[in-house]
Parts: sequence; structure tokens; C-alpha cells
Amino acid sequence: VQLQESGPGLVKASQTLSLTCTVSGASITTNYYYWSWIRQPPGKGLEWMGAIAYSGNTAYIPSLKSRTSISRDTSKNQFTLQLNSVAPEDTAVYYCAGVDYMFRFNYWGQGTQVTVSS
Repeated sequence: VQLQESGPGLVKASQTLSLTCTVSGASITTNYYYWSWIRQPPGKGLEWMGAIAYSGNTAYIPSLKSRTSISRDTSKNQFTLQLNSVAPEDTAVYYCAGVDYMFRFNYWGQGTQVTVSS
């Protein structure tokens, strides 16, 4: 299974960040998998942002819920992150990952650097 993030590497503050994760080798509708977005700001740890389940249901970390939306295109086997009203603090390496029902992060993308300019 391979995951590949794509999207702009530079976003201006107050704009919307949009990243897409393309999954190959597995279907994003596979039972009991949760397709997640995680980020790592410079010098900090990993932060799980949210996920879209095999069923299409979504969940978000409370601190980002008002600004975050995750959607999917099953025909393309892709899922997308939208983060609104970005600020320099949103600068991070963004990863997509496949997580199973036991919260094991089995599959990871290579990560993509996103810088928010003020």
C-alpha cells in the first residue's frame, strides 16, 4: 500500500490549504480503516488532525475542528484535507496515513512540507 500527498508547498496566511492523498494498493473504502491527516510543526511532535473513515464519516481533533474538513473521492481513491484561515503556526510537514481499527498507523505517505507565509 502506498500513499502520496500532493498540494502546494507555500500558502499565504488567511488562505485555505488543500492537500490530497492518493492511495494505491488498497481501497479507501476497505472496512475498518481510517484515513488520517497528521502534521509535524518544526521542532515539535506529531499531531493527528483528523480522519475520514471507510464509511465516509469524519472526525477531527477539537482544536482544529472549526477550520478543518476532510473529504474523499472514491472514484480516484483519494482523500483531501482542507484547512481554512491558515496562519504561520500551521507551517509543518503534513502526512497522510492509513489507520486500522486498533489505531495502528500501518501506512504512511512520505510527507509534504507546507509553509505558511505571513
